[in-house]
Amino acid sequence: MTSHLDHDYLRQALEHDVIAGLTATPKWLPPKWFYDAAGSELFSRITRLPEYYPTRRELAILRARAADLAAVSGADTLVELGSGTSEKTVLLLDALSAAGTLRGYTPVDVDAVTLEAAARRLAERYPGLAVRAVCADFERHLALLPRYGRRMVAFLGGTIGNLEPAARAVFLKELRATLRPGDTFLLGADLVKDPRRLVAAYDDSAGVTAEFNRNVLRVIDRELDADFDPEAFEHVALYDERHDWIEMRLRATRAMRVWVGGLGLAVSFEAGEEMRTEISAKFRPERLLAELESAGFEVRRRYTDPADDFTLVLAAA
Repeated sequence: MTSHLDHDYLRQALEHDVIAGLTATPKWLPPKWFYDAAGSELFSRITRLPEYYPTRRELAILRARAADLAAVSGADTLVELGSGTSEKTVLLLDALSAAGTLRGYTPVDVDAVTLEAAARRLAERYPGLAVRAVCADFERHLALLPRYGRRMVAFLGGTIGNLEPAARAVFLKELRATLRPGDTFLLGADLVKDPRRLVAAYDDSAGVTAEFNRNVLRVIDRELDADFDPEAFEHVALYDERHDWIEMRLRATRAMRVWVGGLGLAVSFEAGEEMRTEISAKFRPERLLAELESAGFEVRRRYTDPADDFTLVLAAA
């Protein structure tokens, strides 16, 4: 496994984000810090909840269209950004294998433990497959990714929606700059729909998403010696129609003062004060295609599920 991250890098990134977010008005924290071992398990549970449709819809598209994706892309190497457990990857790898082109797989993630486990499992499933795992931050290390073969770079799960528009434009342009003629980009994005369904997907009746949201506070408590009381914060999910995105927030149930010992930072919350922990943008197809074209991509295919809830777009460099 190649790693562009070390403990110091992750620690410094966490420190930077916590200082910037907790001293801002209004306060915020980025969603990447949800994902320690407990957070990853909670998110896995979220994907199986009845209210949370995106994973099921994306899997349905992949099952129906993976063979077409393999044929149109002509890829022999799959690069997956934010690969996680690589559950959806198997559908793409099977399709590339059936097409007779599969040579390599490069999972990219910040979680080295999950990355190593997924890489080992897939290497066993596909004998002869060159698996080159890369521990990296896809927002910072795109230019360092391996450039073997004819690549399909996949960014699935609607994760693109966690980036604000300016950051999204930078990401797409930087990714485009790393691709060579013949490479393709496969993007999964959630579509605009009834706000009630969107809010329900991020505020499930079982409270799993609420625990996932509060997990960012547990991560800060553990890693930065803070004394957040996660149970003193309520989970809030709302839809911002002006921006076409879901916001997840944590609302203080009482006035409190939090000490972040690792930073020597004291943070005060008023009762009812809300701190944003995630945005999840939802896309109108025309806007999504325009963003890709503005970054220099040529759209080759766009697929949706029968309910038109989710979309996969294959674009060429």
